[in-house]
This record gives sequence, structure tokens and C-alpha cells, in this order.
Amino acid sequence: MTRRLSYGMVGGGPGAFIGDVHRMAAELDGLARIAAGAFSSDPERSATKGAEIGLDPDRVYGNYAEMAEAEASLPRDRRLDFVIIVTPNHLHFDVARTFLEAGFHVVCDKPLTTTTADAEALCRLVAAGDRVFALTHNYGGYPMIKDARAIVREGRVGTIRRIQLEYFQGWLATPLEETGHPQAVWRTDPAQAGAAGALGDIGTHAHHLARYVTGLEVEALCGELTTFVPGRRLEDDASLLMRWNDGVRGTLTVSQVAAGEENGLAIRVYGSEGSIAWRHDDAETLWHRTPDGRARPRRRGHGWISPEAARASRVPPGHPEGFIEGFANLYRSVISTIGALDEGRRPDEADLDFPTVWDGARGVHFLERAVESGRRGAWVDARYEPPGEPSAGPGEPTR
Repeated sequence: MTRRLSYGMVGGGPGAFIGDVHRMAAELDGLARIAAGAFSSDPERSATKGAEIGLDPDRVYGNYAEMAEAEASLPRDRRLDFVIIVTPNHLHFDVARTFLEAGFHVVCDKPLTTTTADAEALCRLVAAGDRVFALTHNYGGYPMIKDARAIVREGRVGTIRRIQLEYFQGWLATPLEETGHPQAVWRTDPAQAGAAGALGDIGTHAHHLARYVTGLEVEALCGELTTFVPGRRLEDDASLLMRWNDGVRGTLTVSQVAAGEENGLAIRVYGSEGSIAWRHDDAETLWHRTPDGRARPRRRGHGWISPEAARASRVPPGHPEGFIEGFANLYRSVISTIGALDEGRRPDEADLDFPTVWDGARGVHFLERAVESGRRGAWVDARYEPPGEPSAGPGEPTR
């Protein structure tokens, strides 16, 4: 990197937690700084957020279309390098399309879109151009998840047989949306969140995590989707049986009405020669177990963990890293990739380690298949190849 990149943000207005997380993560390593934004569909709220973070008022916009047109017209030395999208789900497609067509690299929060058709339109747009498109499944940025991936790829668990996934939250155990809570309102509204509730909000993270760690793809699934809170329009609990390729079996259990739970994401991978297990509430530790009963905790920050995990660590052991650092690892890779392309260099393979638009399309298709299975109460075919995906193995970085 020979210069600090500049970026803009769409969404993330006053009171929007995730926008601040993305901003902190993008700037954690000093590789980028925010220069513009359309933070809200309300121009006054957008201006308030811009003033809060010290932006030039001339580069704070009342809507994203205005922002794309104005920023694209700036001279190269003032122009944004990339745009971060942190709006409700239903806006992702049009915002992403607008900025891709204006010539910007894009980083989008998950899920990519609310329909597979829209996801595929973005895939074709990215494939036809030269822009980087990244999706922020931040848990893939955790050092010990990278260590888990390395162990699996080294064959240290043998032939994979089973993948167990769970993600439990309790914040929607009551009808919080009826109080006007902004996050609860849009995440339980099918017009804004899409066809899936808990599955779209957190289940898509677990699905990507399994793909990332194992390199496998779901071939078929059978799901039961339940809405426990009366009057809620989307599911708040789901259980899926899953058939992965190579004969692997597994389950995914998701709930946002598990009272008392905070952010209980977990993955376990069982093979013929051992297993690995990771939980978000102890993100510094990956457990590696072997058939003879030995269980070895692998801790972030130590010299004997995989190079991929070491590269994703910033501080010594005993000083916990977590949520923001996971995002920051993705941003560091994206920014380094954009910087290399800007300078006419080939990006380092290690920097291509982030979810792409094609990963996003796979996630949206997975959600649609799960919703269809729940509606029919039957197994459904979940095999899928997104259009324009570069040649690479399942779960491999593609560019």
C-alpha cells in the first residue's frame, strides 16, 4: 500500500450499531478513512451523522443515488476507492448495483440481497467488470476459524462426516418490534428483511462459516421454520437437516427467541480421524480432538497455530480479540486487494481471503431453499452454481 484509501458509507445513520462497527473495523489498521456518506434516507439524519464523524458537509448526501453521481464525477485524487453498504437488506441490491455501475469497489453487509434473481444480477455485473465485491461474513475473519480451516485442509480430521451448526440469540424472545425498536422493526419485516427472519439474519452466518471451514457445499436440506412470537411475520426459530457434498451430513439450529442467549454461534466438524469445535463465546480457543480421547485447545496468539491464524492476530495471547477485529481482518484483505489492483499489481493470495459476491449468491439461494423446505415440509434440492463464478474449488477465494 502506497497510500491510504478513502471510502464512503451508505446506511449506518444515527443509532445504527453496525455502521459504526464497519467504520471502526475499516479504519483499525490505518489503511482507509471515511470521506463521504449517505447515512440515512432522511437528509437531516444523514447530515447529523456526517457532522458527528467530522465529514465535509459537501460530501454528506441525502440519498445514495446522489452520492454515486457526485462522487463518480470527482477527480481521481479525490474520488472514493470503495463504498460500504450497511442498509436494511431490501436496499442492498439497488445500492450495490448503483455503485458498481458508477465504477466503485463495493463492500456489502450480509445477506447479499433478498432474492436469488437480484444476487445473480450482481454476480453478472461483477463478472463483467473489474471491481472488487466483498461480503462481510465477519466470523470468517476470526483467527481460530482460520486455524480451523487450516486443520481441515491439512487432513488432520480425516474424511469429514458431519457438520454441526448452531446460532442462538434471545433478543427477540418478546415482540420487541411492537415497541418501535428500529433493529427489531426492519429485521422482522419481510418487505425489508426478505423471506427469511432468523435464518437470514444469523443462519446465513453459520452457513457461510461451514462452507469456509470445510470447503463443502449443501446439496439438499429439510427444514422446519417456526414463529413463536404471536403476530411476527417471519420465522424466529429454525432447524435444518443438511446433506453436504461428499456424503457429509449435518444440522443447523437457529433461534432468536432462545431467552437469555446473547450470541451463541458454534461449529463442530467431525471426521474419520478427529474433530474440531469452536464457540463464539470463547473465540480465542479452537478444540482439536482425536479418536483416542485427547482434546487439545489451540489458543490464538501462540506461535504454533497456523500461519493463517497468526496473520489474523494483532495482539499477544491473553489480550482477547473479537468482533471488530474479525471485521477488520476482512477489511484489511479487501483494502490490500483494491490497493494492489489500483497499483497494477497482482493481489497476494492471502489477501483474497474474503467472501465474494458469489459467496453471497450462494447464501441467498440457501435461504430461499430453506424457506421453501419449511413451507412444503419436505426435502429440497439445494445444489447451486452462481453465474460468472471464477473457477475455484468450493469455499476457495475467487476473484
